[in-house]
Amino acid sequence: MSRIKFFCLSVAVVFSIIGVVAITKKTDKTDSLPTNNKEISLNSSKNIKENAVKIPIIVSESGFPNIDRVFQLFSTGSSKLPIVETVEYSSSASWLKGRPAWLSDYAAYYGTSRHFIARSLNGSLDYFSQKVSAGDRFNVFKKDKKIEFHLALDISRLQLALFYLDLDTHERVLLKVYPVGLGRIDPTKPSKTATPIGVYQLGEKVAVYKPGVMGFFHDKKTEMIQVFGSRWIPLGEEIEGCSEPGRGYGIHGAPWVVDPTNGQLIENFNCIGKYESDGSIRLLAKDMEELYAIVITKPTFIYISNDFHDITLPGVEVATPSR
Repeated sequence: MSRIKFFCLSVAVVFSIIGVVAITKKTDKTDSLPTNNKEISLNSSKNIKENAVKIPIIVSESGFPNIDRVFQLFSTGSSKLPIVETVEYSSSASWLKGRPAWLSDYAAYYGTSRHFIARSLNGSLDYFSQKVSAGDRFNVFKKDKKIEFHLALDISRLQLALFYLDLDTHERVLLKVYPVGLGRIDPTKPSKTATPIGVYQLGEKVAVYKPGVMGFFHDKKTEMIQVFGSRWIPLGEEIEGCSEPGRGYGIHGAPWVVDPTNGQLIENFNCIGKYESDGSIRLLAKDMEELYAIVITKPTFIYISNDFHDITLPGVEVATPSR
C-alpha cells in the first residue's frame, strides 16, 4: 500500500472513531436529562429544601398523588390524626343518665358513625361487628372539633380525592385518592359524560344494601345491590356551578353481577376506571364502605370537574396538620 493511501485510510479511521465517541457522549447526555423540572425538584434533597414552599402538595400532572392516610383515623396509637380521639368504653357514661350506654350512644354523642367505630374497635375492615366490653378502646371524632369533608372528583382522570377541613385551624388534609367509575360518554354534556359538574353537598338519605334487599330502579323492582353495590350516598343541595340538579345522582358501590359459573352474586370490579354508569360515581365496595363510614355524620361537599386543577377547595392544604 502506498504511503498516500495509508495516510488517507488512517485519517478516515481516526475521524470515524471521533464521530462515534461524539455521538455516544451526546446520547449519554440526552438520556441523563430529566423529562421535566418537577422531577429534578422532587428527586433532589437540596432542591426539596430550597423549593419546599413553592411546591404544592398536589403536583402530579397525571393526577392526585398516591396518598392514603385513612388508617390514621382508625388507629388508636400515636399516629392518629388530630380530628379523632381514642375513648374507652364503659356502660356508665357521664353524659348519659338513667340507663347503660350502648355503642350507638357513643356514636350519637360523638357525631361518629357506628360503622366508623366498628372498624376502629375491630382493627379491621369489619364495619358491622359491634361487640364491645368494658375497657375496649376505639376512635371517635373529637366532640370539640368542627370539621367538614370535601371530595374532589376529576372526571378526566377517574379519580376521587377525600380531604378533611378543620374549621378551627382552616387546615385541609388529603386523606386518600380513590379510583372511580363514572357516567357514560355524552358529548352534549358539559363534562362530556353523563356525570354532572359543579359543587354539591351530599344528601342525608344514605342506604346500606345487602343481597336480597329489593327496591325500585327505573320503576322496576330490582335487587338494589345489583345497581348500587353495598352503599349509597346521594348528591343533595346544589351549591355552585351545577350543570344539573343533584336528585337521582350519587356515590355508590360497584354493582354486583351474577357469576355465570356458579350463579352467585359477585362485585363487578371491571366497572371501575370506565365511563359506564347513568351518571353516578362508582367505587369498589371496600372503598365505598370506607368512605361511607367516614363522611356520613359530617357536612360533606363534592366538587366535580373535568380537571382537578380547576377545583378550588377551601382551607390551606397541609401535609402535617396541627395538633
